[in-house]
Amino acid sequence: MKFSDFALRPEILQAVTDAGYTVPTPIQERAIPAILTGGDLLGIAQTGTGKTAAFVLPMIERLALGQSKARMPRSLILSPTRELATQTAAYFETYGKHLKLTMALLIGGVGMDEQWRKLDRGVDVLIATPGRLIDQFERGKVLLGGVAILVIDEADRMLDMGFIPDVEKIVGLVSRRRQTLMFSATMPAEIRRLADAFLTNPEEAQAAPPATAATGVDDHLTIVAPRQKFKALRRLIETQEVGKALVFCNRKREVASLRRQMERVGLNARDIHGDLDQAQRTKALDAFKAGEIDFLVATDVAARGLDIAHLPCVINYDVPIHADDYIHRIGRTGRAGREGRAFTLALPDEGRFVDAITKLTGKQMPRLEIGGMDQPDLADEPQGRRRRGRTRKDAEPAPAQTQPAVRAEAPQGETRAGPDTDEVPAASETGADKPARRGRSRRARGEARSSSAEPASTAPAAKAPATPAPASVATPQPPASAPAQTAPSARARPVAPAAAPAPAASGRKGRSPAPAPIVGMGEHVPLFMRRPVPNPRPVDKSEE
Repeated sequence: MKFSDFALRPEILQAVTDAGYTVPTPIQERAIPAILTGGDLLGIAQTGTGKTAAFVLPMIERLALGQSKARMPRSLILSPTRELATQTAAYFETYGKHLKLTMALLIGGVGMDEQWRKLDRGVDVLIATPGRLIDQFERGKVLLGGVAILVIDEADRMLDMGFIPDVEKIVGLVSRRRQTLMFSATMPAEIRRLADAFLTNPEEAQAAPPATAATGVDDHLTIVAPRQKFKALRRLIETQEVGKALVFCNRKREVASLRRQMERVGLNARDIHGDLDQAQRTKALDAFKAGEIDFLVATDVAARGLDIAHLPCVINYDVPIHADDYIHRIGRTGRAGREGRAFTLALPDEGRFVDAITKLTGKQMPRLEIGGMDQPDLADEPQGRRRRGRTRKDAEPAPAQTQPAVRAEAPQGETRAGPDTDEVPAASETGADKPARRGRSRRARGEARSSSAEPASTAPAAKAPATPAPASVATPQPPASAPAQTAPSARARPVAPAAAPAPAASGRKGRSPAPAPIVGMGEHVPLFMRRPVPNPRPVDKSEE
């Protein structure tokens, strides 16, 4: 079959011929006739199989007749990333150049003034990312009631990036009398549920089983030690004679770090990730396509929608966490029936990720050994996450457990000597079995000053000296000049029976209960109460 066999306008066929294509791919052969009939379609196709042209060509045919209205686009294409949206816009410019179709692009990182002017005049095709489209809709810049064709591209990627709630909201804003096209490289259960909710009696166009890797890609697996990973990358580039490659990392900070390492060893590299604005990302991508740079380090944000002609190699510096991303990463090479190579560097504890890829693709990646490097094996189970390099635990032996210097517990029933050699109840009886604090305890700090302060016998006597103390707690007070050692009755107190209720030690939360009632406060007298307090001036009740 040829493109001329489809019911397409001569202007479209001429544009296809100008692009150098004459024979459609399997997904195009199945999808184009179904879309031209006006029914819903569920397309399952891998990257690099001509999926974008499969819906762009029939959309141009259907939109060639009709007129757009202000702020009401006639068709809407949802893309998960800016790069994919930009690539789709380029397809419309290429295949619709002989027709007067208008188009607007709503993505982040670029100025919106020109796009707003196009929307105000009316556009035939609106290509947008879900978040930016909802933002412009809430501002009143675009109306979705006139959308007749809705395309949800890379639905599985939408699911991975958390855009499904936004997509569901957008679908609710679009007219029910529409044609819906959904394309996905994989078909998890959630995507199947969305297809049942969004599509009405859809026709399925499946070029290959879901999650099938491109047939023209020769992929290999290399297992390296963590400390030799970058060295393995350099050896791989040298031994396999990789002159140009797209290098994937899992995280944005790793992308920038790897790019700096590659530049330090003389490799011509640039990076692309989500923290860069759209102008920087476009500049780096254009330079890579033009051959100005040899290595482009990217995250999975660039794994969708990048159509780089004659890309010979893809290197997975990090094993993708999601097995679906592996299909899309290696799909950047070996496109349109060409051959390509893919290399994956895996650490020994990443065996579960490699097993997931093997289970998804249905084939084992052949092992590639790099000369002069350690060749460890994959571990069946991860040994736990450990930071790279030497940790403090590895560098220093664990300190030997020593006996606490303060508040050491004594066996129950025994007593311990205080700083003034007087005996006090054991820790288990006084509630002193608490974690040791730095320096001296409150008791030790208070007793250090007891030699210069008059010991207080009871709390009521310290708070209100004018009130006589009860007979049960009245004790002879030594003179102010007498040293603290001459008043043993104020230091040692008889312990009440253990069965008696224990009042709170100091009234603070979290403290252990105090021992049984003791005559006087003893060692529990706060420090401020140990200081001499002058008698207050008598209050004249007549003044009140």
